Amino acid sequence: MSRRGNGFDGQVKERSGWLLPIAVFVVTAVLSAVFLVYYLAPNPGSFIEEHPRPTSRTDAVKLWIGGIPFTIPANYLPYAGARNGGARKEVALYAALPDFRGYSDADGSIFSGNNAGSPIVYMLIREEAFNLPEAIRLQRIYLNDVVDEHGSKGPFGLVQYEFRDDSGYRGEDLFVGQTGRGIVVMRCVRLSQNVPSPSCLRDMVLARGVALSYRFKRSQLANWRDIANGANRLVASFRVAGK
Repeated sequence: MSRRGNGFDGQVKERSGWLLPIAVFVVTAVLSAVFLVYYLAPNPGSFIEEHPRPTSRTDAVKLWIGGIPFTIPANYLPYAGARNGGARKEVALYAALPDFRGYSDADGSIFSGNNAGSPIVYMLIREEAFNLPEAIRLQRIYLNDVVDEHGSKGPFGLVQYEFRDDSGYRGEDLFVGQTGRGIVVMRCVRLSQNVPSPSCLRDMVLARGVALSYRFKRSQLANWRDIANGANRLVASFRVAGK
């Protein structure tokens, strides 16, 4: 009995010796797989990322952004998903200068082009809980990153600032203008070998919790007033009255 017992105990100890490393290996492999899937696998959204699908239809699409209702003609909405309407966190739009017209088949090549002289203005209405008014953003953020906070006389009635090369806005210029509606602050990418078709961007408060940004080619900077007024009028025309 003693010999059998000792033999049985030996078997247990021998198996334990190789079972433990295998268990550790399996657990490590599973955890590694989970890590790889979680951190390295493509985001599921990347497989279904929506691409522009323009339409010349002009039927009205009802949308809500930040609780604000909009009625937008379908040909101003480049993404088919947005044309389903409903509540959304953000909605992209586009329009052609000089009259801020929506997409049409006749203008298809204009809307699909991205050359330096493109007349297309791209807009984004989005939920933005902490969006700062332009004047405050200028003082608190942008002027801290420019070479000279006093700026210099720029083109087209604008004050021009140059962002420092060690700032997060390196390679960009800052332009500030004034209209009857208030201050206009625009960041414009500089023309370079790597950026042959630079754009300008303006970000503004549309309503409480809702922001509007629009982007246009730097070559259109001479029309900054018309673009500012046109974007305001267009978005206001889409907003449901009284809301």
